[in-house]
Amino acid sequence: MRIGILTGGGDCPGLNAVIRAVVRMATTEYADEVVGFRDGWRGVLDGDTVPLDMAAVRGLLPRGGTVLGASRTNPYASENGEQRVLDTLERLGIDALIPVGGEDTLGVASRLAEAGVHCVGVPKTIDNDLDATDYTFGFDTAVGVATEAIDRLHTTGDSHHRTLVVEVMGRHAGWIALHAGMAGGATVVLVPERPFDLDAVVAHCQHRFQSGFSPIVVVSEGARPAGTPLTTPGGQRDAFGHERLGGIGEALARVIEDRTGREARAVVLGHVQRGGTPTPFDRVLATRFGLAAVEAVHSGAWGVMVALRGTDIVQVPLSVAVAKLKLVPVERYAEVEVFFG
Repeated sequence: MRIGILTGGGDCPGLNAVIRAVVRMATTEYADEVVGFRDGWRGVLDGDTVPLDMAAVRGLLPRGGTVLGASRTNPYASENGEQRVLDTLERLGIDALIPVGGEDTLGVASRLAEAGVHCVGVPKTIDNDLDATDYTFGFDTAVGVATEAIDRLHTTGDSHHRTLVVEVMGRHAGWIALHAGMAGGATVVLVPERPFDLDAVVAHCQHRFQSGFSPIVVVSEGARPAGTPLTTPGGQRDAFGHERLGGIGEALARVIEDRTGREARAVVLGHVQRGGTPTPFDRVLATRFGLAAVEAVHSGAWGVMVALRGTDIVQVPLSVAVAKLKLVPVERYAEVEVFFG
């Protein structure tokens, strides 16, 4: 069997572990041939490939990013995109395709599966916002990076008696902010699911100053205040229609400084959360996903995504996997609210 694999969307710690596991399982257990498509769906549109064998994946387990490259290319935003994908797969003799990505990448895979492409998806997003799986690889690494940053910022904030606003990734879902904020002992955690009260945020910061310590505010990039808007710079949109976010941390720091009369600084972690070596948890999860994807291919389970449920790897329909996002529920946010101020 000839299996194609691609990594779409943003880079993510653990992607190389998936590639390694797919190649290992496919070539040693089933004598398959594995073909990598460069730069996500762009590689499929253009027929840009690289052969993958055991020699090509040695040493990849601890390596961040993706050796195949990634992009936010959307075949359905390109002229005759679907047909170009079908033509490429037929020309290259690809029997099965393993797309590794989040809601956008797997949304394309779901549509292609309906068009007859033999797809088995692997979930990937540091935001942990795919509803059909308990966890996605990359999330644990991102939370670890953010938590370490918060730990370090506590000491410099206390030394200078200033507020530090830590902006983390999270367009629609605030899982990184929630976990890192709780683990790092943040004064306030702000998430996209719950518009925040600016007056309450300032009050929590003032209370923290009164206790003899300095506030740490953790905010998701997609968080917004209720009522009065904060001015943030607009961004360009990608091929899936997503606006490039950023600026909420800076805007919030300005308000806090003005109202508390104390210096406030914003720290935007940005792509630092995506980079570097994956944690052991993410390496293991990504490896298990890769192995399970090859097993699904050989069982003929087309149009599915492998997912983590409890400690088991299961299969869910791609259409279900991308139907809705997993958002922070009220009860989980209530847990971290206990520690505000």
